[in-house]
Amino acid sequence: MTTALTPSSLGWLDQEDRRTAQTIRAHGTSNEYVFGDLQKREAPYAYTIGLFGLGHPELLVFGLDPRTSALLLDDVSARVRAGEDLRAGQILAFAGWRHRVAVEVVPNPGEIVFAANSYYERADLHSVPVFQLTYDDRDGRFPWDDGYDTAAWLQPRPGTFRA
Repeated sequence: MTTALTPSSLGWLDQEDRRTAQTIRAHGTSNEYVFGDLQKREAPYAYTIGLFGLGHPELLVFGLDPRTSALLLDDVSARVRAGEDLRAGQILAFAGWRHRVAVEVVPNPGEIVFAANSYYERADLHSVPVFQLTYDDRDGRFPWDDGYDTAAWLQPRPGTFRA
């Protein structure tokens, strides 16, 4: 079933696209944050809009609060804008943050990054590409390591999450 867009919702979407474009012009990228519901075990997530315009996949992270998500996405986005070309399997470290992140390919970005696809006028089936930034736990273990101590639903594996 398809929901028809009303003139007011079309106007709102146009305003969001303008806001996103202004943010990208001013800062290089825009971050989209989606609040989860921890009681229902629905992880919050955030992703960038703007890196696809540079020929690079957008970035996605799960399970972090808005501030930490923004700091992480802004740091890694700045690296990309400075010329770093991320690749799947790469491990990134950060000054001032004890965690590392692994770069992973998201096989189903069209089911997650709706605002990015809207901004770039891409159909979900032809989505912008996305890298998931998967962070380690307090002991430096990633979700695929034995003994990983963060709830699996908080940081779903690439391809298992749909918005």
